[in-house]
Amino acid sequence: MKFLSFVKSKCLFLSISFFMYFVVLLLLFAFKVDISLIIAFTVLFISVNIINLLIEYFSKRKFYNQLINNVDKLDKSYLVLETLKEPNFYEGKLLYNSLYEINKSMNENVMEFSRQVSDFKNYIEMWIHEVKIPLASCMLKLHNNRDKLNENMMLQLNRIDDYLEQVLYYVRSENASKDYFISKVNLEKCVNSVLVKNKDYLLDMDIILDVRNVDFEVYTDAKWFMFIINQILNNSIKYKGKNSIIKIYAIRNPSNVVLIIEDNGIGISSADLPRVFEKSFTGSNGRDNVKSTGMGLFIVKNLCDKLGHNIEIKSVQGEYTRVEISLSDNNFYDEVR
Repeated sequence: MKFLSFVKSKCLFLSISFFMYFVVLLLLFAFKVDISLIIAFTVLFISVNIINLLIEYFSKRKFYNQLINNVDKLDKSYLVLETLKEPNFYEGKLLYNSLYEINKSMNENVMEFSRQVSDFKNYIEMWIHEVKIPLASCMLKLHNNRDKLNENMMLQLNRIDDYLEQVLYYVRSENASKDYFISKVNLEKCVNSVLVKNKDYLLDMDIILDVRNVDFEVYTDAKWFMFIINQILNNSIKYKGKNSIIKIYAIRNPSNVVLIIEDNGIGISSADLPRVFEKSFTGSNGRDNVKSTGMGLFIVKNLCDKLGHNIEIKSVQGEYTRVEISLSDNNFYDEVR
């Protein structure tokens, strides 16, 4: 709160005050009052106004400066009222009480909105689980009657299952900290589980797999990490090239293990590469080659951030795409155990 700005806000009051001063001054001259009395009145008038301005300024400055500073410092500015004491001047009390009522109303609306979002999230999760039951039944029947039914139907059912999982993990990703548990996991088991799930898709697409050197212990959540691998693998399958090969291998560094999933598919253009993790970004590949939601890599990046993993994508269009996921060692976990 600046003093000059405060004085400017008092211009109307000061103008009226000085106007009255000059009126009284004219009356004093009209009644031929002694000059020494006029000087005393003038000094008293100016002193009273200055003291009044200073008292009002300093009484308000502390409250408003604290209000401004706390709003700037807080990540959630609406909590500023919790950091303030009720001021002792009338205007401040009005502002404080108004902020209290606004904050109370906002909290009630936020709680209602959160409840609705939570109910919707629970409904979506329940719906997905219900849909997956008949879907799993259809897939089992197809497996048992391969000669009679179209193989393409199995591929389409697998795609439906993947999209359902994508929706489920997206809904959960906003509250991922409540749903994952970091522990020591065998990387080879995670990779193999994902490959078994996609074996029909890989065989039908005539994709050659080269899996090697993935027998490492890493710290992650197995369920979330297998979803991440599955999304990346599906992208490699979806955007495959001729004589497709997908390489999956890992490199042990002093402080981390880097899982690498590399394919010789159509690649990603240099213009699209910086934006592949953006929400709903499909890029030229998603528009020209295969219909895409643009959500897979967004969810993958979100989950990697929450799990503490670093993910990078390197690609040359028409040559290759390489995804590198760095899983840091967690010595603290071993010490606790």
